Amino acid sequence: MQQTPSSLATATGKIDFPFTNDFVFRAILQRNKRVLTALICAILHIPKEHVKDIIITNPIELGLAPVKKEFILDIRVLFNNEQLIDLEMQMANFHDWPERSLSYAARCFDNLDSGEDYLDVLPVHSIGFLNFTLFEDAPEFFATYQLRNNKNNRLYTGKFSIHVIDLTRIDLATEEDKYYEIDRWAKLFKAATWEELKMIAKNDPDLMQASDELYKVNKDDILRQQARARADAEFWEKVHNARMEKMQEELEKNKEELSKKDTIISEKENVILEKDSVILEKDNVILEKDSVILEKDSVISEKDNEIKRLKEQLAQKS
Repeated sequence: MQQTPSSLATATGKIDFPFTNDFVFRAILQRNKRVLTALICAILHIPKEHVKDIIITNPIELGLAPVKKEFILDIRVLFNNEQLIDLEMQMANFHDWPERSLSYAARCFDNLDSGEDYLDVLPVHSIGFLNFTLFEDAPEFFATYQLRNNKNNRLYTGKFSIHVIDLTRIDLATEEDKYYEIDRWAKLFKAATWEELKMIAKNDPDLMQASDELYKVNKDDILRQQARARADAEFWEKVHNARMEKMQEELEKNKEELSKKDTIISEKENVILEKDSVILEKDNVILEKDSVILEKDSVISEKDNEIKRLKEQLAQKS
């Protein structure tokens, strides 16, 4: 069994439970307000000196028991007692993030007590760290979504926004993203080794503080159990998701094959119908000819009868 280094400074090798483990992410931000504050300020472009107070409104008890698979790990923060922020680390793509993030943000936005004025509703900002690209046809590292007029782009309200950080496309970070060091936070979250982590965090007190917290969480036996439980849950979620996607693909494939077979059958039926139509037309032509022949036979029969009658008359006269 590998020995745990005595401090972050001497830590080397693979990080067992990185920031992308949603429990680890949650534990670090809950344990260290400085890290939480620095991260939010970077993403929302808020000067740190403007921060007066920051409170997690849905804290969990760390270090008691392994976290269940269905445990909700989004972090809801009351910022300066004047706005609400929802953060989540999402590794698996269930193809529902727009609806899911909107649902989380909408719940937070419903923050008025009975009788309070709607103007007093607290602004809500949803922040999602995704390990996948939300829109493959338009990839972005950092995107902000708001309610705006489709015609003139007028902002409907500045009290509601959704922010998405794509951890797989740090290469698309803009100069503004780099200015606020959002790309460095993303690189820190994606770091796989202690050497890489320390290189990224070097000369940045906030990133070093986050790295130190990551080391402490990885060193704590109980927190490691919880992180492992979340990692296992995430693994089986991915397996389940992969199976469901495969089943869906097979279903779509079967539907496509059935559709092709139905098309072939339909085409064959159309050919048969066309042939039947041709046969019917031929039968009608034959019937018409038979009718003509019958008419001719009738005329011939009448003429024969007339000839026979005339012959009889001639025989009587002679």
